[in-house]
Amino acid sequence: MHILAVFLGQLLDIIIGDPPKLPHPIRWIGNFIAFLSKKLNQGNSRTIKGAIMAFIVVGTVTVVTFSVVYLSYTIHFVVGLLIETILIAIGLAQKSLKEAAMVVYDALKRGDLDEARVKLSWIVGRDTAHLEEPEIVRGVVETVSENTSDGITAPLFYAILFGATGLWAYKAINTLDSMVGYKNETYMQFGKVSARLDDMANFIPSRITGLLILLFTKNKTNRPLKERFINWLVDAKKHPSPNSGYLEAATAYQLGIRLGGYNTYKGITSFRAYMGKPTETLQASHIKEAITHMLIVSWVFILIVGGVHVAISLAWR
Repeated sequence: MHILAVFLGQLLDIIIGDPPKLPHPIRWIGNFIAFLSKKLNQGNSRTIKGAIMAFIVVGTVTVVTFSVVYLSYTIHFVVGLLIETILIAIGLAQKSLKEAAMVVYDALKRGDLDEARVKLSWIVGRDTAHLEEPEIVRGVVETVSENTSDGITAPLFYAILFGATGLWAYKAINTLDSMVGYKNETYMQFGKVSARLDDMANFIPSRITGLLILLFTKNKTNRPLKERFINWLVDAKKHPSPNSGYLEAATAYQLGIRLGGYNTYKGITSFRAYMGKPTETLQASHIKEAITHMLIVSWVFILIVGGVHVAISLAWR
């Protein structure tokens, strides 16, 4: 019955989003991770200690969520459905991602590059102070594209399979990666297991989502689907992330733009392989088109993946 909660949670997230004044479970998970990191990320055997931390965090979040949902349903079906719907809704990021992208779009439409740079810095890690409009747009489009999976379809995937418990287990893994999954001196060993868990958790959802972008969003080029599909698979592997490339490459080929290029992080410039065969230059309108991709694919994802799950469950029974 959690499929109904998934559908309602998706709808609730689009309409309401995250209430800004209420405490969010992600903050609690983040505080828990920070506490454990401070205690464990020192001395020898940091990889093992990082694995222990990941097990504790994911296990705790899973047990707590399952307990809340289970107890809610024991009170009454309607109570359980309501609680599970809310837990799923606050684990999704459609409205918040759309709003974060649109504030950059609005600044660009007003011609206020300084404001657009500041607002972009809220959602990307790269330096934004000197970016011109095409690079600002690229930052937003790449973020929306990547987070269509990380923030929406991947949580939906695990919600479809395991309800709110699965969604929040995934969110715990994703939060671990965002906090300790860095390849630097501090977290290279300690965050290794968290980063690998996130790669594994996103492996299937990212590829399904990228394929759905190719199949169900408007193609602005004259290239046939077979060509775009082959190029998508080739370009996706160029991305340093084993999963993000499948989203960004699909977006690039559907919009007829080029993503990737030079990014600067804390003054250090690096190059990310180009994706796509551009037929037009990046412009503000591509932000709205990337948001449209996100909205279309999230619903198609529920209908297809949820439908397959229900069909298999009924056949199994």
